[in-house]
Amino acid sequence: MSTARRVTKNTGVLFIAQLITYAIGFFITMYTARYLGTEGFGILSLALSITAITGIFADLGLGSLMMREIARNKSLTSKFFSNTILIKFLLSFLTIGITLAIVYIFKYPEPVTTVIYIITLSTLINAFNGVFVSIFQAYENMEYVSVGTILNSVIMLVGTFIGIYYQFDILFFAIIYVVANILTLALSLIIYTWKLSLPQMEIDFSFWKPSLKEALPFGVAGIFVIVYYQIDSIMLSVMSGTEAVGLYNAAYRLIYLFLSLYNVYIIAIFPVMSSFFKTSKESLNFAFERSFKYLLIISLPLTVGTVLVAKKVILLVYGPNYLPSVIALQVLIWTIIFMFLNGLGGNLLGAANRQPVVTKITGFGAVINILLNLVLIPAFGFVGAAAATVFTEFCMLPLFMHIMVKTQNTQIKLLIKDLPKIIVSTGVMAVVVILLNFLNLFLVIMIAIIVYFVAIFITRTLDEIDIEILRSIVKK
Repeated sequence: MSTARRVTKNTGVLFIAQLITYAIGFFITMYTARYLGTEGFGILSLALSITAITGIFADLGLGSLMMREIARNKSLTSKFFSNTILIKFLLSFLTIGITLAIVYIFKYPEPVTTVIYIITLSTLINAFNGVFVSIFQAYENMEYVSVGTILNSVIMLVGTFIGIYYQFDILFFAIIYVVANILTLALSLIIYTWKLSLPQMEIDFSFWKPSLKEALPFGVAGIFVIVYYQIDSIMLSVMSGTEAVGLYNAAYRLIYLFLSLYNVYIIAIFPVMSSFFKTSKESLNFAFERSFKYLLIISLPLTVGTVLVAKKVILLVYGPNYLPSVIALQVLIWTIIFMFLNGLGGNLLGAANRQPVVTKITGFGAVINILLNLVLIPAFGFVGAAAATVFTEFCMLPLFMHIMVKTQNTQIKLLIKDLPKIIVSTGVMAVVVILLNFLNLFLVIMIAIIVYFVAIFITRTLDEIDIEILRSIVKK
């Protein structure tokens, strides 16, 4: 199977699964936020933010290292599987300790502390499921990843409906995460045993130190990334209260759903990039340049379109009680462009064994984000937190570009040569959205998509190489 078809097959499988989970996630977020209200939704969002940070310590980059190394050498599967499972078991105690320290420092009241502890348990369970997911991704069996993702979403949706029907409190909604992750882990174990092999234990303590040393830059980079994505919710809870956290996360959850489109592509392309680093540096750069272009084609109209229909989106999903979240969504959505491109750059450098550079850049971003939140949250509340996130991503982009030009011979001119055409096509779409904004939201979105891709075609944004890639994908 050609590289283009392989990536497209994996992307297609994940994209279908992501569409399903996107739709399910949409309803989960909508019903949970409406039922719990801004205060309850804020508590749940705060717990998810804290455990997103502490949960990194249960992995410390081992998942990314596994995926990269097994993609290059499948014979390492059993060794990575058995040793990573045991290492993660020990790291779980570190995660619990950090969570207890955070709760103690900020002195959160009940039921906030209980919700945090329950979500922490679900996070640890998910960390073990990540071992299987990394192996599936390394083998490019994205359909197995997709099945688990869909199952998790379905369980979450059913649990949400049960909680609302029987009018359970917020603790039940936290327990749903534990149940969903337990069943997803069980499914992953069944698939692994059925499709690959019986899990074999090859404990090698001499393997631990070099693996942790190699994985740590991935883990530290992950910590920094999660910090500047999630620290704003924690700081908001201290400075403005959990209701502000709820209003902010109403917008942020929508951004997270949009990011799922990017994550699908990155999950599919990372094993390919890792393989190219060993076999063909030219192919690695080519994959990056084309990916950069395609992500721009997706992210720019998505950002502009969301700004224009933000009020309709908030009212549809959350109702009038969340109207203050409109401005937060209009600000936060601009992170999509920078997140897409920064994430792609980080994955290229990770595939090229330059994860320490990614760690330094994301560390810089985390520091900038915290400093900006300290200044902007007291003055502007959750809108200030949104602005801090956007500016942080914006500051990181030139750093990634500089490193890639310097170390990977990436040509900036090649990356931005199609940008004017994409801007023009986005502008045409924006005019149509403004003129038709009185129509039903879904109808406006459908028309906007059609107009945009017609404009892409007319402006010849897709060149002969892109057309050839498309032909190779559909060729039998």
